[in-house]
Amino acid sequence: MRHDIEFKTGDGTLLRGWHYVPDGTKGRLPTVVMCHGFSAVKEMYLDRYAELFEAAGLAALVYDNRGFGASDGTPRLEIDPWQQVRDWRDALTFAETLPATDAARLGVWGSSYSGGHAIVVAALDRRVKCVVAQVPLIDGLETAQRLISPDKLPGIRAMFDADRRERYAGQPPAMMPVVAQDGPSALPTPDSWEWMTQTARQRAPSWRNEVTLRTLEMLSEYAPGNYVARVSPTPLLMLVAREDYLCLPDIQLAAYERALQPKQLKIIDGKHFDAYTQGFETSGPAARDWFVTHLLHA
Repeated sequence: MRHDIEFKTGDGTLLRGWHYVPDGTKGRLPTVVMCHGFSAVKEMYLDRYAELFEAAGLAALVYDNRGFGASDGTPRLEIDPWQQVRDWRDALTFAETLPATDAARLGVWGSSYSGGHAIVVAALDRRVKCVVAQVPLIDGLETAQRLISPDKLPGIRAMFDADRRERYAGQPPAMMPVVAQDGPSALPTPDSWEWMTQTARQRAPSWRNEVTLRTLEMLSEYAPGNYVARVSPTPLLMLVAREDYLCLPDIQLAAYERALQPKQLKIIDGKHFDAYTQGFETSGPAARDWFVTHLLHA
């Protein structure tokens, strides 16, 4: 059964989402805390994963990141990765207060940008007893340097500097599209445009195709892979898409090699976003089974 929830972060911002608890539950359950990746909102297939976990006897807490979807937060449409990490830890604290939660059996699930966050949260917060990182961002700068032509990087840095000066002078933040068919965007791959726009039309009218320019500057400074060896001894499952042109499989696989035991790797056929759709038959059960093994049967 799904219920709407809201909770306050450490700075008082209200985040909103869903709480899934299996029908007829008595007592406290292992709980998986989940949020979405770069600019995405919970309606973009997170319900499929939460329902799968619920059917296996797990509770799940799903929420929108601050500044997106149903959650509060200003500036809107800005992604500060370290703020999202802090918010996730506040979400864990909120989950501990719920009557259905066994606070000794908390897990985290993240995908893409939040897949990187899941690694960081699990490395820093020992309340987390199990983690799934699906097609995770590992290194923002390395990824950007692989996706963007080198001759364009100086111009992008100049845009960051100009935006910083304008904000200092009291001007509103510069914005840019999350995805675009032509021209610059934050996620510059054709499958990003196709999946984000199609999924928004079909499932998520609250999604907005825009983020602050500073979002990209902060992404380029964020390297979740630096924390991967610190996740141990928390069990880590990493799901890597074979043809991921956005977060790049070789970067993910190198991070997996740096991770310590216990760990498991699962390869998903298809591209980055296929994990949510045609690849769900692989990604969903793999995550469910990992949580069942390390939380439900722990």
